[in-house]
Amino acid sequence: MSQTKDNLTRVMPSAAPTEAEIEAWVALPRDEQVRRYREMFKHPDCNTFTTDTPDDILAAARKRVAARRHG
Repeated sequence: MSQTKDNLTRVMPSAAPTEAEIEAWVALPRDEQVRRYREMFKHPDCNTFTTDTPDDILAAARKRVAARRHG
């Protein structure tokens, strides 16, 4: 249980958050949410161009979520 709680204290923006992640995110103060968004956008992947469409990205995210739920 403590690992789950620890993971939720480090919750980051996500394309497909769980209900627990949504609750943890909403519980964060606004300035902490903004800080975490800024941290996320500093990641090198945020500056990588892709030919994927938004639909491709959403489909891949949904596939990862489904695998996480069943794996």
